[in-house]
Amino acid sequence: MTRDEILDLVINNMKLNVDDLEDTEIDPTKAMADYGASSLDIVEIVNTTLRKLKVKLPRTELAQLKNINDLVDLLVNTAS
Repeated sequence: MTRDEILDLVINNMKLNVDDLEDTEIDPTKAMADYGASSLDIVEIVNTTLRKLKVKLPRTELAQLKNINDLVDLLVNTAS
């Protein structure tokens, strides 16, 4: 998958898991929490994305991420 496809996947998973995001434009330089995602929402978004990409990541790497772009970059590097 390309970086843009992975970004779209993450954003779609955010819109499925966080209320009131359906028509919101997502800025990938912001954190998921900035859009009202709880810690449980974020875990579900990340887990759903990992399952769809069929990749595994150590949770320690996920803890270092600051925003959506960081997650996408990590997924791109792991999935390729």
